[in-house]
Amino acid sequence: MCGIVGVLGNHEAAPILVEALKRLEYRGYDSAGIATVNAGVLARRRAVGKLVNLSDLLVHEPLAGKSGIGHTRWATHGAPSIANAHPHRAGAVAVVHNGIIENYKELRAELLDCGLEFRTETDTETVALLTERHLQQGLPPVEAAFKTLDRLEGAFALAFLFEGQEDLIVAARKGSPLAIGHGDGEMFVGSDAIALAPLTDRITYLEEGDRAVVTRAGAEIRNAEGALVNRETKTIQIDSTQVDKGGHKHFMAKEIAEQPHVIAEAIRHYLPVEEDAVRLPGDGVDFAQVDRLTMVACGTAYYACLTAKYWFEQIARLPVEVDIASEFRYREPPIPAKTAALFVSQSGETADTLAALRYCREKADRILSVVNVPESSIARESDLALPIFAGPEIGVASTKAFTCQLTVLLALALKAACDRGHLSEDEMADYASAIRGLPNVLSSALEQNEAIRQAAQKVSEARDVLFLGRGLMFPLALEGALKLKEISYIHAEAYASGELKHGPIALIDKNMPVVVLTPHDSLFDKSVSNMQEVLARKGKVLMISDQAGLAAAGDDVWEAIRMPAVKEALSPILYAIPAQLLAYHTAVAKGTDVDQPRNLAKSVTVE
Repeated sequence: MCGIVGVLGNHEAAPILVEALKRLEYRGYDSAGIATVNAGVLARRRAVGKLVNLSDLLVHEPLAGKSGIGHTRWATHGAPSIANAHPHRAGAVAVVHNGIIENYKELRAELLDCGLEFRTETDTETVALLTERHLQQGLPPVEAAFKTLDRLEGAFALAFLFEGQEDLIVAARKGSPLAIGHGDGEMFVGSDAIALAPLTDRITYLEEGDRAVVTRAGAEIRNAEGALVNRETKTIQIDSTQVDKGGHKHFMAKEIAEQPHVIAEAIRHYLPVEEDAVRLPGDGVDFAQVDRLTMVACGTAYYACLTAKYWFEQIARLPVEVDIASEFRYREPPIPAKTAALFVSQSGETADTLAALRYCREKADRILSVVNVPESSIARESDLALPIFAGPEIGVASTKAFTCQLTVLLALALKAACDRGHLSEDEMADYASAIRGLPNVLSSALEQNEAIRQAAQKVSEARDVLFLGRGLMFPLALEGALKLKEISYIHAEAYASGELKHGPIALIDKNMPVVVLTPHDSLFDKSVSNMQEVLARKGKVLMISDQAGLAAAGDDVWEAIRMPAVKEALSPILYAIPAQLLAYHTAVAKGTDVDQPRNLAKSVTVE
């Protein structure tokens, strides 16, 4: 949510800032702006809507200066408007902010008593005004910013720019990610490495509570206690082709197509070719010493956990509790002895998931995480972080990260089964062989793209869609419904097929498309029985199954999508493909914004 960039450069900052902000569009936003200092004068430009509106404004009202900050805003306090857009300015300071200042009302009242005027509805303006108040009291810029930071409660990443200071940005993070980029006589600040990738490959990630004084000579970093600290500077490898559309119309289409490749990369890391055993990074984990697994996540990652629950319980015979992070953290559940806690997050910065991890920190025997960003807060605070190797995912709706999460979680479940003595060497070898064949199977599924597009044309005319699945297909039904509603804005619900008669069947009529995910597996006959109940009530069944399943179901279905046959345990990874493509093509048919759907953000870094 929100994107921050800062530049202390050798060239005009405005075009660099706008280009960096474009690389942060995937985070979700509804307004954007930049501020620069030129000949000591601080100035800013802001616009509502897409970045092209800011670019157009800068053509007519250019901003000079080689020092600046920029921001894409996802509205929390205050509607999207020019007044509420960042950067916020008060006198000699401009501020950009990602997060929520929880005590802003208290600070606002204090500042009003001092005679300062508020011009926006945002919590961020409080930061700018408080800093300006300190400047008025005679504090130099760095001290003014630090004194402001001492007063703030909540989660934030902040960058301060000051009038008269062309070689200074003050940056700070608490709960929201922020990175510093090192150039040749230049320095940069960004919400993530993707924003800074064209500018530098040397990145320092600020840690929780850090504040930094950034000049062209480098960065002086202090921790939450105010002590000078050294943070590791890493050389990152982000191929520029990973953050463009690669010839596809949308990032989502590109990322769906990338799945065979990225999953093959994950498989190579966790199932080395020379052996039929799962290998984990570092010291790994011994599941023979674990009696219970607690899994916590949000959104699509939560559905990955629900899927993995089946694997851990059925294959490894390990009891699993799965919880939504925002509920788990406030329910404060007891954590029994010999419990491992596993957290799943694409960004590794999801606020609720990170808070849940910190709750478990002193209670669980082992903290594990499955993340796409190895340098993220969740990864750093875990005993064992398992990267998914999906590469940058730009589309807001998760696709390749989801299937890579599933692949890594399946490998982890197989490791648990072996550790606990529930999987023989021959059985493990059979699983390893099937998993290594996944990329080819997924490629075959992608060949059904045109058939799915044609079915999606019909689905796009519906107001409501129902998804059904049993067993491993139930979490996939939930994920399919989520994908459809978040990018096409069609209301969609998902149910376990066996729950159909317990209420949802009342919704079935001739106008209701019902997507049935049912490979020809051990639960196939049960699923087809439920499907027949839909057909008997004139429901329009879109059946997704393999050749054997489609043949057994007959010709009464409305639409049929054929998937390749696959080992039952692997079916969720495969069936994610048609669920994603159905949502994608439905959204395209409706003309919605596929990559940046309304009201959504890629990385939810505030509560």
